[in-house]
Amino acid sequence: MGERAEGEGAAGLSDHVARSVETVAEFHRQHYRRASRPQRAIDAVTNRLGRPAALIAVVAILGIWAGLAMAMAGGRVDQPIFAWLEFAATVTALVISMLILVTQRREDELAERRAQLTLELALLADTKSAKIIELLEELRRDHPDVADRVDAESDAMATPTDARTVVAAMDAKAEARK
Repeated sequence: MGERAEGEGAAGLSDHVARSVETVAEFHRQHYRRASRPQRAIDAVTNRLGRPAALIAVVAILGIWAGLAMAMAGGRVDQPIFAWLEFAATVTALVISMLILVTQRREDELAERRAQLTLELALLADTKSAKIIELLEELRRDHPDVADRVDAESDAMATPTDARTVVAAMDAKAEARK
């Protein structure tokens, strides 16, 4: 029962699916390995700050500070301790915002790499599909039992898409909408 069927990879996946999963995992590992030490530290801090426990801790600290300040100041909010609280909250917000921006920039780099990879794979798949259609049409023409005929749609599909032409058409359509 614990044996895998031939052609079956890890977790019951077929070999080609397991290879694809591993390729994507390696793509992500490379991205995170290329991070500098400070970037990894910032990512770790941002990760911790993004958890519910961090929010609870901040609210608790602010509540305790405000409660103690009220008790020590006799209920007067014009005391310096409240100004310090405001300053601490402002600095904390600034630091957290900067941490989020730095982390988001790195995640955007990964998203851009994914988009580039997806585009390249789509163009490659289009070229391969066109070649398959071309070979099928050639086989159809050469096979003695199949009537030889002209199929304009197949001929058009046998030609790989020119990405520059598609981009130009998209730009023209976008320009027409303006």
